[in-house]
Amino acid sequence: MASPCIDVCRYDESTGWCLGCGMTRKDKKAWKRDKDQRPAIRAALPGRLAALAAAGLPTGKAAKKAGKHAAR
Repeated sequence: MASPCIDVCRYDESTGWCLGCGMTRKDKKAWKRDKDQRPAIRAALPGRLAALAAAGLPTGKAAKKAGKHAAR
Protein backbone atom coordinates (compact mmCIF):
# COMPACT_ATOMS: atom_id res chain seq x y z
CA MET A 1 0.00 0.00 0.00
CA ALA A 2 1.49 3.30 -1.10
CA SER A 3 1.84 6.10 1.40
CA PRO A 4 -0.77 8.88 1.17
CA CYS A 5 1.95 11.43 1.96
CA ILE A 6 2.33 14.06 -0.79
CA ASP A 7 5.36 15.83 0.75
CA VAL A 8 3.51 18.89 2.04
CA CYS A 9 4.15 18.19 5.75
CA ARG A 10 2.45 21.28 7.18
CA TYR A 11 0.30 20.65 10.22
CA ASP A 12 -2.85 22.25 11.58
CA GLU A 13 -1.97 23.32 15.12
CA SER A 14 -5.36 22.51 16.63
CA THR A 15 -5.70 18.96 15.24
CA GLY A 16 -2.14 17.93 14.44
CA TRP A 17 -3.28 16.76 10.99
CA CYS A 18 -1.10 17.31 7.95
CA LEU A 19 -2.74 19.71 5.52
CA GLY A 20 -1.40 17.65 2.62
CA CYS A 21 -2.41 14.10 3.50
CA GLY A 22 -4.27 14.26 6.81
CA MET A 23 -1.84 12.10 8.78
CA THR A 24 -0.45 13.10 12.16
CA ARG A 25 3.24 12.79 12.97
CA LYS A 26 2.35 9.68 14.98
CA ASP A 27 0.47 8.24 11.98
CA LYS A 28 3.51 8.81 9.77
CA LYS A 29 5.75 6.91 12.18
CA ALA A 30 3.21 4.09 12.48
CA TRP A 31 2.91 3.93 8.68
CA LYS A 32 6.62 3.20 8.42
CA ARG A 33 6.78 0.73 11.31
CA ASP A 34 3.50 -1.21 11.33
CA LYS A 35 1.90 -2.26 8.05
CA ASP A 36 -1.14 -3.61 9.92
CA GLN A 37 -2.14 -0.06 10.92
CA ARG A 38 -2.08 1.29 7.37
CA PRO A 39 -5.72 0.50 6.43
CA ALA A 40 -7.02 2.23 9.57
CA ILE A 41 -4.80 5.25 9.02
CA ARG A 42 -5.82 5.55 5.38
CA ALA A 43 -9.53 5.22 6.28
CA ALA A 44 -9.30 8.22 8.64
CA LEU A 45 -7.73 10.59 6.11
CA PRO A 46 -10.68 11.62 3.88
CA GLY A 47 -12.70 12.75 6.90
CA ARG A 48 -9.78 14.68 8.32
CA LEU A 49 -9.07 16.44 5.04
CA ALA A 50 -12.76 17.26 4.65
CA ALA A 51 -12.85 18.74 8.16
CA LEU A 52 -9.76 20.85 7.46
CA ALA A 53 -11.27 22.08 4.19
CA ALA A 54 -14.57 22.86 5.95
CA ALA A 55 -12.58 24.97 8.41
CA GLY A 56 -11.33 27.01 5.47
CA LEU A 57 -7.82 25.57 5.28
CA PRO A 58 -6.19 24.60 2.00
CA THR A 59 -5.62 20.86 1.75
CA GLY A 60 -3.75 18.51 -0.53
CA LYS A 61 -1.57 20.13 -3.16
CA ALA A 62 -3.26 23.48 -2.50
CA ALA A 63 -1.70 23.47 0.98
CA LYS A 64 1.75 23.24 -0.56
CA LYS A 65 1.02 26.26 -2.74
CA ALA A 66 -0.40 28.20 0.22
CA GLY A 67 2.88 27.89 2.11
CA LYS A 68 3.55 28.15 5.82
CA HIS A 69 0.71 30.58 6.42
CA ALA A 70 -1.84 27.83 5.71
CA ALA A 71 -1.61 26.28 9.19
CA ARG A 72 -3.47 27.89 12.08
